[in-house]
Amino acid sequence: MGRAVIAIEGEDREGFLQGLVSNDVRRARDGLVHAALLTPQGKYLADFLLREAGGRLLLDVDAGLAAALMQRLSMYRLRSDVRLAVTALKVRRGTGPAPAGALADPRHPALGWRLYGAEAGDDGTDWDAVRVEHVIPETGIELGPETYLLEAGFERLRGVDFRKGCYVGQEVTARMKHKSRLRKGLARVLVDGEAPVGTSILTADGREAGTLFTQAAGRGIAHLRHDRAGPGMTAGGARVAPDPAWRVPLHEGDTSLA
Repeated sequence: MGRAVIAIEGEDREGFLQGLVSNDVRRARDGLVHAALLTPQGKYLADFLLREAGGRLLLDVDAGLAAALMQRLSMYRLRSDVRLAVTALKVRRGTGPAPAGALADPRHPALGWRLYGAEAGDDGTDWDAVRVEHVIPETGIELGPETYLLEAGFERLRGVDFRKGCYVGQEVTARMKHKSRLRKGLARVLVDGEAPVGTSILTADGREAGTLFTQAAGRGIAHLRHDRAGPGMTAGGARVAPDPAWRVPLHEGDTSLA
């Protein structure tokens, strides 16, 4: 997983980003904050971790999205006193004892810590297994241009704040929040066999039920239509079934899936 760290400097840096991203940027003064930038239609462009440090906001993002994200943020800059630059900082992460200066990953305790400095790498954690266990999506795998934050679990993963005020894509996200239950979303499934990431999941009678993504130890992350999820599903040559230990989360604070 390659990461880039973008620095956002200038007197207006906090207010500038506050009006654009899904979470409350002010929380970055006290630790890492998980947030996303969306299209006006509420679809995913990028997600990242934010931290205020040394008079600048640091934005930790998938390296493959960094250039497009810089360009998108520059479009919104207008007359704001804001300067954007990719830094030389590297990201190291792990789940064992945290080194000095490391920060807790805000998405889930199982993701451990992150350290920003001269070295990249990790402590050998099986990240796919961790992500499947807790249904944590990854940029470029479960997260893409058609993703809606709430279907991807961003409320559960502390990536959206419904009290912070307006941001790009906020209206669509808020409307989805007020549904009693999402019709589609990420879930953990049981997988007997193997299938490439992105394989369509079909019901026993051949209807589209979703898409299978990351797999580990006989389980996987899938984006499912909840009304079609059930016995007899397949993804390529693999058999797929809902994991009875996984329940679709309905709201922030529903911790039964942790």
